[in-house]
Amino acid sequence: MAQLFHRRTNAIARASILGAVLALAATSGLLWALFRSTYLTEVGVPRQQPVPFSHKHHVGGMGIDCRYCHSSVEESSFAGLPPTETCMSCHSQIWADSPTLEPVRASFRTGEPLHWTRVYSLPDFVYFDHSIHVNKGIGCSTCHGRVDQMPLTWRAKTLLMEWCLGCHREPERFVRPREYVFQMDWTPPADQLALGRRLVQQYKIQKLTDCYTCHR
Repeated sequence: MAQLFHRRTNAIARASILGAVLALAATSGLLWALFRSTYLTEVGVPRQQPVPFSHKHHVGGMGIDCRYCHSSVEESSFAGLPPTETCMSCHSQIWADSPTLEPVRASFRTGEPLHWTRVYSLPDFVYFDHSIHVNKGIGCSTCHGRVDQMPLTWRAKTLLMEWCLGCHREPERFVRPREYVFQMDWTPPADQLALGRRLVQQYKIQKLTDCYTCHR
């Protein structure tokens, strides 16, 4: 029987298969890079707000404690956003006529809350409780970064599941004494692992990595 295909057909078929595999690998790599890029994670991207609130000024410069504005962080799953009355407790006297703060004054006059842009947002299928992390010795800066150095707030961490699991698997690397939870410039000591192991026992921290811990 006469040969139907030229001998070079085999080479073409092999080259096509190899090209398809390489194209699939390149596409997967690009999608992986996109998934971790700032375009999707928004890490390091300042968020525009109705009022350009500066944590650098208020926390770093004036030394205001996180709990003054985020008053429910020690008791609730949600850290809480300050009502306009909290802002006006200072700004009725300081910068009282600043055009920049007119949205704050308007909110105070009308009772309409300011609509802040969320910086950190988890999917609905993820459960997170601020209070348990704070009371177990996980510092604000561990997740939120050095907000005392942020003129406008941006996301410091990806919040990807692998990042959360890194802490849940080895909490001794991240836990700090409770009295330093709200200290932005706290630096882990040279013996952090020894300190961490001691605090893990003292605070009864469990290495919770089961799916239902966060996905309820």
